[in-house]
Amino acid sequence: MGEISYKVQDEVAGRKTTSMQKYQDMVVGSRDLWALVKYELIVLFVSAIPGALGLFLRGKLYPVLLGACGSGVVFGRNITLRHPHKIKLGDRVIIDDNVMLDAKGASNSGISIASDCFVGRNSILSCKDGDIEIGERANIGFNAEIFSCSKVRIGADNLISAYTYVVGGGNYDLDQFEKTINRSLREDRARGVRLEDNIWIGTHSVLMDGVTIGSGTAVAAGSVVTGPMPEGVIAGGTPARVLRKRMSGAEPKKSA
Repeated sequence: MGEISYKVQDEVAGRKTTSMQKYQDMVVGSRDLWALVKYELIVLFVSAIPGALGLFLRGKLYPVLLGACGSGVVFGRNITLRHPHKIKLGDRVIIDDNVMLDAKGASNSGISIASDCFVGRNSILSCKDGDIEIGERANIGFNAEIFSCSKVRIGADNLISAYTYVVGGGNYDLDQFEKTINRSLREDRARGVRLEDNIWIGTHSVLMDGVTIGSGTAVAAGSVVTGPMPEGVIAGGTPARVLRKRMSGAEPKKSA
């Protein structure tokens, strides 16, 4: 911690590895030959099959690649899986077409999606040696992106609307002018994002690193949330601020 890091790209682009090894490190997450063959065959033959046949085959074969997969999971077409052994899905999860689940990292746990969740079309859940945890019955709208190089937790019954961007990490040291920005990532400054339960994030919103949002809060469309939001309020703006309470009685508690 505290060091300026560019680990993932350096590991993948290392000159001492072959193109095949780089592919295995980037996509499969293992140098094991059987893991590579299994991944390639399943993706090649069932990823793009349309209709009920494709749903059936992906439902039978994709769990073979994953770290854990509950019953009744639905996989849409052209899903991208990276480091699939670090992806864990609960029961009755729906992953729509063209979703990317990228659990990439050298020492992370990866992506965990609890039961009865929905991840909308074209959405991206991307780890850069971080973790993403999604609670039960959460709904991720289409074209949303959740990025983590630390820890992103989205609680139960949350609604993350289309085109939302959640940034768990990605802080760069701009004081070291002699270094290129893409080499100035500060891991010690990554605080992650934590959303409690029953939260609605409006479309085209951005949640920056370090944000916590209390239960029952709604964030208006197009907002940029840069700090903690208490429970039971409606917030909005750039930067977002509390507009009014949803709860009657005492003032809502502030998030820690």
